[in-house]
Order: sequence, then structure tokens, then C-alpha cells
Amino acid sequence: MTQLMTDLPTNLADLKASGWKSKKVKDEIRDNFLKTLENNDELYPGIVGYENTVIPEINIAILSGHDMLFMGEKGQGKSRLMRGLIRFLDPLVPYLDIPESPFHEDPNHPLSSVARQFIAAHDPEDVPIRWWAREDRYAERLAPGTKFADIIGEIDPAKLAGGSSMSAEEALHFGLIPRMHRGIFAINELPELDELVQVGLFNILEERDVQVRGYPVRFDIDVMILFSANPSTFNRSGKVIPQLKDRIGSLIQTHYPLERDLGIQIMEQEAEIDLDGDYPVRVPLFMKEICEQITIEARRSRYVDQQSGVSTRFSTANYRTLISSARQRGVLLNERPAVPRISDLGHLYTSSLGKLELDLMGSHQMSERQVLDAVIAEAIKKVFDEYVTQHGLDEITSVFAKGIKVEVGDLVPSENYERLLRRVPEVWDKAFEVNASQDSAMRAACVEFVLAGMYANDMISRSQSHGRTSYEF
Repeated sequence: MTQLMTDLPTNLADLKASGWKSKKVKDEIRDNFLKTLENNDELYPGIVGYENTVIPEINIAILSGHDMLFMGEKGQGKSRLMRGLIRFLDPLVPYLDIPESPFHEDPNHPLSSVARQFIAAHDPEDVPIRWWAREDRYAERLAPGTKFADIIGEIDPAKLAGGSSMSAEEALHFGLIPRMHRGIFAINELPELDELVQVGLFNILEERDVQVRGYPVRFDIDVMILFSANPSTFNRSGKVIPQLKDRIGSLIQTHYPLERDLGIQIMEQEAEIDLDGDYPVRVPLFMKEICEQITIEARRSRYVDQQSGVSTRFSTANYRTLISSARQRGVLLNERPAVPRISDLGHLYTSSLGKLELDLMGSHQMSERQVLDAVIAEAIKKVFDEYVTQHGLDEITSVFAKGIKVEVGDLVPSENYERLLRRVPEVWDKAFEVNASQDSAMRAACVEFVLAGMYANDMISRSQSHGRTSYEF
């Protein structure tokens, strides 16, 4: 980047000689988007599960030159999608290096009178040019607590005291949107934006000009504006002014992963945990499935407020906790690799409590911990039943149907399970897609999965005490 910038024009004369041409920001985004599409490059890196639903709608909105509202429950990637549009900006764009100007001025179309007067008073060789990186052309603001002056502007008392007229642009202090002229500005949680600020957005969205306190000072602001909102608040009467809704070009509806496999992919991607190192961890597929199924069951639970939603961050935090519990066991018991088990789910309270908002009408005074227990139990049953249906109950469970008592726990050595199950049924290696026959840690994970699944189906009893769980036939 440094080498690239040293080769760029540094004054207006050289810039004009280079043949550089101005573009409106939405045209710039559209043209770069079309090049990316034509080259068959990845459009939105890190976005999973939206290929046939959300992404086509964003693409059409970009081509239409629309401002966008991303609407969906928490943890559906709305902010990531908005920030992802940065990649369709040019790597660098030139602007007039005039300290008195509040904007990153287009050299060919200066916005402020200060910039226009400077150009008129100087030869092109003496008009300095600097370059603005794409990463700096994006600004984001959380709506709650945001004032009119923050994002639009206000009369500056100090400038008035200095002799500026209240109807002159020199008397104004500009907010974030005018200062993002030639860039992208995003507002999160639109329904929480003060009504006065919503009114102030009317002209920016429709006419692309700024009015402060009704004074006739207007600027042709060039900016793409993005919003995010939760449907439960966006659709509530009076939260968003109808005239503002009408001025937003496209509404992009996001959603949670439609398939569990996609949820697992997102979970692993967002967790960003190194499973190798001095104390490696290997996660069986069924444990990944249970971890994501817990989130799915929470989204279905009548005890959880579904209008609030259950974020994908719920899965990610639980997955990290699951791996961390296994890694701790690996360190303490010198097990390499460590393998997550059902008993490690006992630590999910730390990563789950506070992330579930209970439905006060449906929870019937159940605590969040009780709701989480019910959700985890249902997830284990769901995943276990799928394995049983596919591979057969008898071979999976027959080894335990001899009236024995088994004690499990997150700090029970894997060798204890190996003594319990010296010979692994052939179907286990096939069903669980792990080397349970050869790896004692994998065997322990499989044993706990079968025991928990049988308990979930009322085939055995269970008692818990001091961090240990006992199953009895």
C-alpha cells in the first residue's frame, strides 16, 4: 500500500493529467461489484447459508443503487453483511487536502465553499491531493442515545461567537453522515433512533442534502446509508416513522441457518479455536451436532422469547466452552488428544446464561438454568435418535443392558471407560465416524453419548452429585 501511494498524484494538476474520473459512491460500488461477479470471485467472504436467500437480494439492491435495511433477529450476520460492502469500494480515492474543509472533497466536484474558494485562488499544481483508503470510508453508529448533532449536525456556538452567520455553512458543525461524504454509513438498531433524528434523515435519503435547524444550508451529500433492525421492534407501531420506511430502497430479510450442517459450519468458523498445539482436541461429529442442536432447540422452545431470537453467538460460545472443558481435562489427565464428552456440557451454563431471554408467559416461573437443562436434554435426544434410527438401537445399546452402574464426569479419566467397554461393537466405529476401538478418549465420548441418549429415552435412570453423573440400568 505504501509503495502504491508513492506512485499516486499528489496535486490536482497531476490528478487531472492521470485521467482519474469521479464516480458517485453507489456507482463505484456497483461497478466493482459487477467486476467481482464477472470474475466469479467470492462476493461476501465468511457469509454462510445465504447463497440462495439473502445474497441475491443484496446483489439486486446494489445494482439498483438502493440504501438498504437489514432486518432480522440478533446474531444473523447483519453487521457483517453491512461491513462486507466495503470490499466493493475502490482501494483508494483522491480527496482535496484542505484542512478547513469538513469533508473528503471530490477533487472534481468540491462540496464546500471553502474548497471551491481554495481551488479558485490557487493553480492546480498548488492544490494538494491525498488518498482515502476503503477501510476508512465506512462508519457505523448504534442508534440508542444517538442525537441529531451526532449524525447530521448542529449550529456551532463558538463559530457564531466568532462572527459567522447562523445561515452560513461556516457556522455548522457536521455530524457523521456528512463527514462520510463519498463513503458508507450504517445505523444499527434503527427503531431505537430518536424520532427527531429519523425526521432529519428524510432529506438525506430522498434528496441527498443536509438541513440543520431549517436553515437554507444544503449540501449534495454522496453517501450510501445502511440500517439494521429486529423485526419485533421495526414492525411495532410508532418505532420507525412511515415516511422513513418509505425512503429506504431495499429491505433485506436475514435468517438463522436453515440446516444444522450450515449452523455447524458457522459455529466452527466463528469459534476460531486452534484444535492443535501442545494439548490438541478432537471433536466428534455427534458432539458438534449436539452443540448446534442445542441452539436449534432453544429457537423452538416455548420457554424462550422467540421475538428476541437465539443468536449464532450462542452456538459459538457453547462450542468454545465445550472444547475448553475437554482441553482442561487433557492437561490435568495428560490425555492427547482430548475429546469433548456429554459431561462437558455441564459447563455450558457459563456460556449460555444471559443469552436466552425467557418468554414470561410461557416459562411458568422456570429459571433460565432449568430452561437450558430442558433444551440440552431435547438436543441430546434428537441427535441420539437420529443415530439410532440410522444404525439400529440394539447394537448401539446392547453392551449396557446388563444391569451395571456407570459413573461419568468431565474429569473422569478415559481409561475408566475403557475398562467398562473393552470391546467396542463394530457398529460404533461406523455409526460415530470415530476410532472408538483404538482411542480411549473417543471411546469415553461415545459411551457418554449412548448413556445420555438412553436416559433421554427413559431407558435408564440417572443421578447427579458433586459434578459426577451416575447411570443405572
